[in-house]
Amino acid sequence: MLDVREPLRILLVDDHPLVREGLRALLTSLHDITIVGEAGNGEESVTMALDLQPDIILMDLYMPKLNGIEATRRILQTSPHIGILVLTMLGDDDSVFGAMRAGARGYLLKGAGKAEVLRAITVVAHGEAIFSPQIAQRLMQYFANMRPIIPEQAFPDLTEREREVLALIVDGKSNAQIADVLTLSPKTVSNHISNIFSKLQVVDRAQAVSRAKQAGLG
Repeated sequence: MLDVREPLRILLVDDHPLVREGLRALLTSLHDITIVGEAGNGEESVTMALDLQPDIILMDLYMPKLNGIEATRRILQTSPHIGILVLTMLGDDDSVFGAMRAGARGYLLKGAGKAEVLRAITVVAHGEAIFSPQIAQRLMQYFANMRPIIPEQAFPDLTEREREVLALIVDGKSNAQIADVLTLSPKTVSNHISNIFSKLQVVDRAQAVSRAKQAGLG
């Protein structure tokens, strides 16, 4: 956690000068924040982070020479204490989870209001994580829909899809919920379940779950 009693030293990283200008105008009006530098691409951000050792980096993702995810990864390999807050137009899963895996502590979409940006900087400065409401909702949906995994060797006679269905049965999902998670029709789900029961030589869901748990699953 950073010592927030001292002014926070911030590096701005974005390939659009107007974006950096707007952020600089926002942040320099505050007495507890100092802008120590600006980088226009990922390669510059890595070099400047090493030289300047800022407390926080506001990092864009889509940039020339080196994207923000790889820049984040390289920066944190040598300076893991730096808090990186992503500020980008990209809200797709690959970008969000790529930034998280690289070590970013926060993720905001461009267009966030002044109060939201300042709050995110404060949260990251305290070593915590923060996401814009849109990104937080995507994360909640992603983890809510995460599918349990049944390894192939546990039930080699089942197809990959049948193992997915069995895993969701073990997870307590109804036919309708399984159809929703796997984007299948209810009829297709019923067919898969019938095949599973036949291959496992069971007569109902309870016995299928029991077989799965005997195999160390669930």
